[in-house]
Amino acid sequence: MEINEKVRLWQSDVFDTQTHQELQKLQKDPEALYDAFYKDLSFGTGGMRGKMGVGTNRINKYTLGRCTQGLARYLHQSFPDKTPKVVVAYDSRHNSQSLAQQVATVFAANKVEVALFTELRTTPELSFAVRHLNAQAGIVLTASHNPPIYNGYKVYWEDGGQTVPPHDENIMKAIDAVPYDQLCFEPAKASIHPIDIEVDQAYWKTVIELLPEAPVKPKEVKIVFTPLHGTAITAIPKVFQQAGFESFSIVKEQMHPDGDFPTVTSPNPEEREALSLAIRQAENENGDLVIGTDPDCDRLGIAFRTQEGTYELLNGNQLMLLLTDFVLERLKANDKLPNQAFIASTIVSTPLMQVIAEVYQIECFTTLTGFKWIADVVEKNPSKTFLCGGEESYGFLLGSAVRDKDAVSASLLTAALASYLKNKGMTLLDQLIACYQKYGFQYEKLISLNKEGAAGAEAILEMMRDYRSNPPKKLGGSDIVKMYDYQKGMEQNQETGVKIPLSLPKANVLIFEMANGSRLALRPSGTEPKIKFYLSAAGTYQPDQSWAFNRNQIEQQLHALEMDLQL
Repeated sequence: MEINEKVRLWQSDVFDTQTHQELQKLQKDPEALYDAFYKDLSFGTGGMRGKMGVGTNRINKYTLGRCTQGLARYLHQSFPDKTPKVVVAYDSRHNSQSLAQQVATVFAANKVEVALFTELRTTPELSFAVRHLNAQAGIVLTASHNPPIYNGYKVYWEDGGQTVPPHDENIMKAIDAVPYDQLCFEPAKASIHPIDIEVDQAYWKTVIELLPEAPVKPKEVKIVFTPLHGTAITAIPKVFQQAGFESFSIVKEQMHPDGDFPTVTSPNPEEREALSLAIRQAENENGDLVIGTDPDCDRLGIAFRTQEGTYELLNGNQLMLLLTDFVLERLKANDKLPNQAFIASTIVSTPLMQVIAEVYQIECFTTLTGFKWIADVVEKNPSKTFLCGGEESYGFLLGSAVRDKDAVSASLLTAALASYLKNKGMTLLDQLIACYQKYGFQYEKLISLNKEGAAGAEAILEMMRDYRSNPPKKLGGSDIVKMYDYQKGMEQNQETGVKIPLSLPKANVLIFEMANGSRLALRPSGTEPKIKFYLSAAGTYQPDQSWAFNRNQIEQQLHALEMDLQL
């Protein structure tokens, strides 16, 4: 359907007066009108995500109503012998509560039972609830760490993981088959059932039981926590209290849910600015550990106090390395490392996860980007025990009760690690250095280029096409020896030209591997208008030199890689 046809449809009496009024304003800005209608929202690595407003490329009651009705039809097709049940949750963003209620009513109007959280809850608890309540699907209204104008719609299947092929593709086909004039907003209210504390308690209990061992002297670790105006306030304080962490303070300025995220430039816990208030509070309280979570509490940022009293941040790969090492080391030490155990990570994350698996003689599955693929591996290997897994974008999962990254269990596990180390007179930095010496020194950096709108989307695709057709021969002074093209499903030796098929599903991702062990990966973001460059420098940690010296050396390698990219 052409844009003009879409606009005429949205001017019809199928849509309400408020939509007509907003559309009138939008028509005064042709560029904005085009961006709002030039495409329909579709599934990315983190479900559907977009700006709120009028249009087919926006989050609103009609686009989400259409998604919901299409999903309802697909649920009836997939589960013809039962009345499907869906769990619905929402975060602290503007309109999340009202959109969640509208989603619930559309499901109910289409003969789907709804278990609805009546107040905001974390994304990992939604994933847990799908399995706990034996539901066939789950929905959470969230846009993770995006700016306040964004919202989103994450879809989970009966395994508790986000949808993967063929379900995501089939759901999109079902959505495309729903005309706007057939949307049902009048529910059978008896089909909507409120849920809250009973699921909360089961989730909290599970999170604590997942720890590889009880925390060592948890009372002695001083923790400062910020939910960054998001949903973590509903779970993390209670879980930490029940696990015995008594020295636990919350950043008051950021503890209340607020879709404007007024105290931060971005509610992104991987950025130091977002954790600045928490770090300042930790300095005043002599805190050992700072924990910050994004608005839907699936990702976390960590800062810790060094032996010198300064506070350093961990990147996502470093946190994953530390937590995975801790889980495996404690399980092995307690003779609890299961047979047929495995861990998991993604193709753009640190290759050290494979090294850890080799050291502990277990399997490591490497998936496409997006935690839904890790959940898919867990579901497809029921005879094996999933221990933990993570990705570079600050997501980590402990155990298989939840099937998405979980900042609640990851925060508690980090605190348990900090407690364990403090009892030995060590910090997280000491342990990180020990890991680099044990598994290898790999240091990473992410560069994201923002490209807004239709022109930006085309520019991103053009950049990918250019790297694919004209791959670099050398980066950072080291020859490119292998190129992995996941769109073509092919690994190519750049020296011999020999090609080997890749086993993973097709995706628009390129990875270049260098002779010295460094890597470059690039891909369009599945949730934001960005192209991402993942730089990873490989080196050897020199134990006779300081951390500052070693970090400076490998950062110079990263800088050389970045300069060659000319971004």
